[in-house]
Amino acid sequence: MSAILGIKLGMTRLFDEDGVAVPVTVIEAAPNVVTAIRNGERDGYDAVQLAAVPTEERKLTKGELGHLKKASAGAMRRVVEFRDVGFPAGGGGEGESEGAEAPEGAAGAAEGDAVASRKVGDQVTVADFEPGERVKVSAVSIGKGFQGTIKRHNFGRGPVTHGSHNVRAPGSAGASADPARIFPGQKMPGQMGAKRATQRGATVHRVDAERNLLMIKGSVPGAKNATVEVRSDG
Repeated sequence: MSAILGIKLGMTRLFDEDGVAVPVTVIEAAPNVVTAIRNGERDGYDAVQLAAVPTEERKLTKGELGHLKKASAGAMRRVVEFRDVGFPAGGGGEGESEGAEAPEGAAGAAEGDAVASRKVGDQVTVADFEPGERVKVSAVSIGKGFQGTIKRHNFGRGPVTHGSHNVRAPGSAGASADPARIFPGQKMPGQMGAKRATQRGATVHRVDAERNLLMIKGSVPGAKNATVEVRSDG
């Protein structure tokens, strides 16, 4: 089981050996750096913290830069902890299993033996994944702004003939004269999208280790250039 952070480049299609076109989402996942190891005895849980997506140092705080430098990592704008994943032994760094600031995101609960196979400063690459492996992908979904009930909740529209003025309006939502108010939780117009979403059951179609590319069959959450979390779904 593995996990990695990457950037969603967009969608394309690949042709298999039988000439069948397969739609895929291309994720560029440059080598991630292990910046902290959490263990149950000290932290209360087991997890691996990864840093990815290079950025400029001026865009990070001194605390963030100091935490990254402990792992011999450059300026990275995304730091995420992954639980419930294990990484193959290996990597290219040394360091103590020290933690620091709280991560920007988190995902699932891990086994100590799997986590122990990595050290602070090691690198995680797309080579940890194999074609045909089931994964789950998390990202912030595409924001669609303020939307009505037809688009947001799949309501049906009203009649458009005989002078009707109730074409796309949601209709009555009150509770008569008593209690003369709208109950909380009603399906109403409002902000749509721009929320964290996780798609499970996706499949790795192809891995290009030379170019740090991961091809996931079908679509995944997130807009183009969005940061996505890919981890094994097992």
